[in-house]
Amino acid sequence: MTSSGTAVVVGAGPNGLAAAVTLARAGVPVRVYELADTLGGGSKTAELTEPGFLHDTCSAVHPMAYASAFFTRFGLRSRIPLIDPEIPYAHGLDADRAVLAWRDLDRTAEGLGPDARAWRRLLEPFVNRPDLVGRLTSDSPLRPPLTSPLGLARMGLSVLDQGTALWDRRWQTEQAPALLTGAMGHPIQRMPAPGPTAAGLVLASLAHIEGWPIPVGGSQSIANALVEDARAHGVEFVTDHEVRSLDELGDASAVLFDTSPKALVRIAGDALPARYARRLRRYSYGGGAAKVDYALSGPVPWKSPELERAGTVHLGGSRGQMVAAENAVAAGRHPERPYVLVSQPTTFDPSRAPEGRHLLWAYTHVPSGSTVDPTEAVTRRIEQFAPGFRDVVLASSSRSAAELEEHNPNYVGGDISVGHVGVTQLVARPVLSTDPWRTPAKGLYLCSSATPPGPGVHGVCGWRAALSALRHEFGVTTAPDLSP
Repeated sequence: MTSSGTAVVVGAGPNGLAAAVTLARAGVPVRVYELADTLGGGSKTAELTEPGFLHDTCSAVHPMAYASAFFTRFGLRSRIPLIDPEIPYAHGLDADRAVLAWRDLDRTAEGLGPDARAWRRLLEPFVNRPDLVGRLTSDSPLRPPLTSPLGLARMGLSVLDQGTALWDRRWQTEQAPALLTGAMGHPIQRMPAPGPTAAGLVLASLAHIEGWPIPVGGSQSIANALVEDARAHGVEFVTDHEVRSLDELGDASAVLFDTSPKALVRIAGDALPARYARRLRRYSYGGGAAKVDYALSGPVPWKSPELERAGTVHLGGSRGQMVAAENAVAAGRHPERPYVLVSQPTTFDPSRAPEGRHLLWAYTHVPSGSTVDPTEAVTRRIEQFAPGFRDVVLASSSRSAAELEEHNPNYVGGDISVGHVGVTQLVARPVLSTDPWRTPAKGLYLCSSATPPGPGVHGVCGWRAALSALRHEFGVTTAPDLSP
């Protein structure tokens, strides 16, 4: 498959790399510009604390990896080793009580006592239709699957059930709603609401469908696989380079931006129609994340030892406590009892730390643009579930929300989702369109998480943008083969 013309990709995160791979596989010469001196964006791994401790600088666990239509075609599972914890995620209700989400739906339900049947009924519409979940997480919601309208309707009813103030009516215990709300808390916004509910139900169902994988060697393994394939097909990379205007990019037939809408408007300038530019300026960003990485002398001393077996642990307490914490963040306050997400990947991949040592990845939610160092708040929260945690900490490294944006300008105000995950911006991301990756300006495309299907390391935004560019700029209507 060949085509005439060239393409430029601005930004070498997972989506930018996916776009580059797709274009190059179709025979298009591609050049990628990256602001940082290394490639990978939100899928990087580095020594942040002490030598030999390999920390993920942003994403660590990848629920979307198996559902991704792009990674399926790319053959990610055959390119890198992935670990699937038997307990994809768990929830710390209090120091003495842990709630476990097993990969097996029935086993999870059995652990929820009186709420077993309610858990099954809520998630079965998703778990029993992985094809629909995969389609919904790999395309624009304005182009839904035309098959199984009944299946889509049942999914929608689950979202409505848990996305309003009536969300507690089906539950009899604290455990089940807390477990589910931990998954709903990944988007940084008020709860209850349909947006985080939809995201949380998809994440919870993916845990039961195939799990939440952890890449051996860290998230950089995913980026490296993409870069290796791109280079093998002729892609040129330019690192440590900030693109300030379109004038720098020559006469490329297509330019794909793995950036925030804010950066696209700044770089493209008058090339964008005024109305479209105004809509991008009105694009809404969510709350911020603040991150702490720890080098440990031993494993986290969880009071509930089951937590050590989980790939991801949500430390949030009851549903009410998580709602209070997330709504405080939305109101611009730092919560007293923050919702904290942690992962100890060395439980499953000891190669990422010196022998006998461990590392812990953790982050919490804070108001947009917060400059507060999160180390003490996160450490104190972990201590509530793991007394003596401070005693195993050898070193730590932190980034406030403001520092996360400095590290990666796509994270406006520390928003690692690159945009508010509400109903409006799930449908109109960044604008209402059946081809939201294509801008009205000739040859300009947006391929970041500010386009469908949204946040996560899945490469779909870049893949979809590249397919649109191939069709409109290069006359290529057949998707290129991406297999190894």
